[in-house]
Amino acid sequence: MKAGLAAAAFAATKVSAQAAGEASSRSSGSEELPRKLTVLSIRQEDGRETMGVKTAAGVLDVAAATKLLGLSAPLTLEALLVNGGNGELSTLVDTALKAPNANAAFFDESKIKFGRLFTKPGKIVCLGLNYREHVEETGQKLPPLPILFNKYNNSLAPHMASVRLPPRDVCYKFDYETELVVVIGRRASNVRAEDALSYVAGYAVGNDFTSRDLQLEVPGGQWMVGKTLDDFAPIGPYFVSADQIDPNNLDLETRVNGEIRQSSNTTKLIFNPQKIIAYASRLFALEPGDIIFTGTPSGVIVGYPKEKQVWLKAGDKIESTIQGLGTLSFTLA
Repeated sequence: MKAGLAAAAFAATKVSAQAAGEASSRSSGSEELPRKLTVLSIRQEDGRETMGVKTAAGVLDVAAATKLLGLSAPLTLEALLVNGGNGELSTLVDTALKAPNANAAFFDESKIKFGRLFTKPGKIVCLGLNYREHVEETGQKLPPLPILFNKYNNSLAPHMASVRLPPRDVCYKFDYETELVVVIGRRASNVRAEDALSYVAGYAVGNDFTSRDLQLEVPGGQWMVGKTLDDFAPIGPYFVSADQIDPNNLDLETRVNGEIRQSSNTTKLIFNPQKIIAYASRLFALEPGDIIFTGTPSGVIVGYPKEKQVWLKAGDKIESTIQGLGTLSFTLA
């Protein structure tokens, strides 16, 4: 019996140590941020979602290249952000571009089945009412401070996803929200706005897909519920490292079945990424791999006069484009 108790105690200690190590790894991350890097996620035949790096020779399947070349590198974007490995990844890409035996690890992007860029971020922080014209179209007051809410990991979906809508008796007033997504690369706690961008690893296109009836018409209002149903946070197609992007001057556009619905620029943000990071990091630490949806501009369906509100439905195709970050596409089912 004593032996059994000792074994159980050892197992518990081992599990606790492992958990502590993972937490420490997420908190520390890598001080070295990615540079000149554009990646996507590849859904492999076995279901794994692994990293692909865009190069002049095509998309390098990192998982395949490590096997062909016998080199190690982070296999996912989250592993890169949380645990580091920028040097190993750069070596892998450089070697693959020069090695004939690595040709089989390069793919045409049109042949790739996209996976989720993020599968388990520690936090998905979202901003509400962060463009002046959007505030005005919804009849709200300008917020004196950033309005924060959250999504959960179940809402994460890839580029080219088919988002299955809930039954009509659950909700039916579906709306688009194209948004710049900020990806944290270093632990940020109580940082100054002027230093905030040095904690950013990169950026992506996101759509804060929303059920307006759950968000606004359920008694008391249910922002979180209306925004975090399964697959209600498509992100993609790319993660682009921060050194390649000026987040404060990016054109945004939303198209529904080819029709332009939103057209704006991040210069119109009420709280830019620097201010968001500074504010949020005073409340809680932002960790490597955390992501921030920065808010949507005007042109959403809920901002139309009620007689012109035609909610999204199964079969609709939504495209969200942000300058320098590509076009995120998904369809409703």
